[in-house]
Amino acid sequence: MATDAIDLSISGGANGADAHLMRGVADLQCFIGDPVGAANAAIEADPDTVMAHVLKGYLYGLSTEPTAGPVVRAAHGAAVALPANPRERVHVAALGHLAEGRWHDAGRVLADLTGEHPRDALALQAGHQIDFFTGNAPMLRARIERALPAWDESMAGYHAMLGMRAFGLEENADYGAAERAGRRAVEMNPRDGWAQHAVAHVMEMQCRQREGIAWMRGNADHWTKESFLQVHNWWHLALYHFDLGETDEVLALYDGPIFGARSTIALNMVDASAILWRLHLGGVDVGDRWTPLAAQWAPHAGASAYAFNDMHAIMAFVAGGREEEAARLLAAQDEAVAGAGDNAGFTRDVGRPIARALHAFGRGDYAQTVRLLNAVRSRAHSFGGSHAQRDVIDLTLIEAAIRSGDRAMAGRLTAERAAQREASPMSGILRQRADAITAA
Repeated sequence: MATDAIDLSISGGANGADAHLMRGVADLQCFIGDPVGAANAAIEADPDTVMAHVLKGYLYGLSTEPTAGPVVRAAHGAAVALPANPRERVHVAALGHLAEGRWHDAGRVLADLTGEHPRDALALQAGHQIDFFTGNAPMLRARIERALPAWDESMAGYHAMLGMRAFGLEENADYGAAERAGRRAVEMNPRDGWAQHAVAHVMEMQCRQREGIAWMRGNADHWTKESFLQVHNWWHLALYHFDLGETDEVLALYDGPIFGARSTIALNMVDASAILWRLHLGGVDVGDRWTPLAAQWAPHAGASAYAFNDMHAIMAFVAGGREEEAARLLAAQDEAVAGAGDNAGFTRDVGRPIARALHAFGRGDYAQTVRLLNAVRSRAHSFGGSHAQRDVIDLTLIEAAIRSGDRAMAGRLTAERAAQREASPMSGILRQRADAITAA
C-alpha cells in the first residue's frame, strides 16, 4: 500500500499513480498546473487508485460548471466500486453527496473526516472550498484551525494550510491575523495563489487600495504562472483601481488578463461580469464589452447549476440587452427551486430574488430592485462567495435607492457604507450623491 506526502495510506498507487496523485493535490493547493491531468494520469497508471477518482470528482464538482455533473457522478461510481481503506471510504461518501448537489452534507462529512485525520490535505482543501461556495464563514476558519495543531512547517503543503487559514480569518474579520498567515504562506511558497488572494482580500476590506496594488503587482510573476486562479486575482487588482475611480486601469485589466482570452470557464466569467457591472452601476461607458460576455453566458441560461453564478450571468444578459436569455434563466431558477440538492435552497432564499432584482434594475424599476435586494442582503452569504464578491449586491442596492429617489434608504445605506469603509473614495462619492437627493 502506497502513502501520500504526509504518510496517509493510499489504496492502489502502483506504477507511479501515487506520485501523480500527490502532484495533483500539490497543484490544487497552489491553484496551478493541471490537477485534472494529474488525476487522469494516476487513473491511467493504476485504475484501482481510489483517491485519484476522488480527486477528479472533487475538481469537477467544485468547478460550479453546469456540465460537470456527469463527470462527478462517473468519478464517484468508479470510486465506490474500488477497494478502499476507512479514510478513503469517507472521501467516497463525501464525493457522493457532492455528486448529488448536497454541498452541506459533503462539507459535514469532510469535517468529521479531518477531525479524525487532521493531516488529510485533500479533505481540508475540498472542505474549505465547500465552505466558500456555501458561504459558511465560521467553518472557513474553524475547519482549518481545528486541524492546524497536527501540522508544522516541515510538512509538505503547510503553506496551503496557512493560506486557507488566512482566508478563513479574513472572512471572519480577523484581518491582522489573516494578513500575517497569508504573508507567511506566500513566503513559504510564492506560487500559492490562494494565500496571495487572502491577503488581497484583507487589503480590500481595509480599503488599503495602494498597498493592495503594490501587493499584487509585486508578486505577479508568481501568482500568474500556470495559475487557474489568476483571473480572479487580476479581478482583485481591478477592484482596487475601481475604488480609486481609475476606470481606465480597470478597463485595461478587463481587456487584458480578465477577459482578453475570452475564457468560457464559469468562475472566470463571474469575475468578468462582476467588474463590468460595477462600472455599469457608475454609468461608465464600457462600449460593446457586454456583447461577447453575454454571448458566452448564453449557454448557461437554460439551467441553474449554482445560484451565485446565475447572478453574474443575468448581469451580462441585462446589461447586454439579452432579454430572451434573461427570461430563460429566470425560468430555469424556478425549476431549480423545485429540484433536489442545495442549489434549490441557494436559489429560493437568495439567488432568485437577486436575479429578479437585477432584471428589474435593467428595466429601470429601481424601487422593485430596492425591495428585493433589501429583503435578502442580510442572508446573501448563504449562497456563497466572499464579502468582496457579495459587495456588488450592496452597491446595486445603493445605486437603485439613489436612482429611485428613495432619500431615506439611500441615506441609511450610504451612511452604513461610509462607517464600514471610511477610507474608500467610492463611499464618499455615494454619500455625496445620497446627500444631494436629501437636499433636493
